[in-house]
Amino acid sequence: MDDLFPPFEPDANEPRPRRFKPVPFRMIAPNMITLMALCLGLTAIRLAFEGKFEPAVIAIVVAGLLDGIDGRVARLLKGTSRFGAELDSLADFVNFGCAPALILYGFALHNLKSIGWIVALIFAIAMGLRLARFNAMLDDPNRPEWKKDFFVGMPAPAGALTAMLPLYLSFLGLGFESWAAPAILVYVLCIALLVVSTVPTFSGKTMGKRVPRAWVLPIFLAGVAIFGVVISFPFESLVAISIAYLATVPVGAAQYRRRQKLEDAARTDSERPAATV
Repeated sequence: MDDLFPPFEPDANEPRPRRFKPVPFRMIAPNMITLMALCLGLTAIRLAFEGKFEPAVIAIVVAGLLDGIDGRVARLLKGTSRFGAELDSLADFVNFGCAPALILYGFALHNLKSIGWIVALIFAIAMGLRLARFNAMLDDPNRPEWKKDFFVGMPAPAGALTAMLPLYLSFLGLGFESWAAPAILVYVLCIALLVVSTVPTFSGKTMGKRVPRAWVLPIFLAGVAIFGVVISFPFESLVAISIAYLATVPVGAAQYRRRQKLEDAARTDSERPAATV
């Protein structure tokens, strides 16, 4: 029997198996927030299938809030990683591309049959293309510093939240019959075009890094007041925020063009040969 089952003796010269280093929690925490947002996006799709549009919209809004938190938490904890960036893009495509498209289709676009479904597809694919372009632009080393104040096109969370403006209005009692479906279709198509366009919009990422000391307490009070208004009047607040954001799009484009002209003028002056005496 010993010949049939000889004892195993490991080779002394065999290299020891590689042991992976433990992953610090600061690398895991941001990804957990992203996964929670992804779960909310998938849950919103389920709620839309069940005809529960109000909680579905709330799930997308909360996912948008978590999307704004995970990146900041990663930078605060110094836990940024390539894995986290890819996971964030995947979650954004589901939460702000697929989920809103399916919610809007179940809410009104289904009344237009195949045409409504095509527009829902266009919205979802536009969001995926926008996210792919955003990831590609992150690797551009020649991008001026001031351009970080602007997005190229409408960002994914803003595109999703503004696209659902018809739902907010319906929750406030504005009736949408089947005749309103074409208007909603045109509106969603316009948002999809803004998402993939090159229209510059404010990013807000570089704003508020330093706050004057005298403004701290007023900002606290304003934050509490805004939070109370949003909690007490959620859909009224979403309507106001969506309309206000859409109103800032032309303002952001004009500001971008102004700063681009200043940069071009400064470059021209630097390249102009010095006058000889």
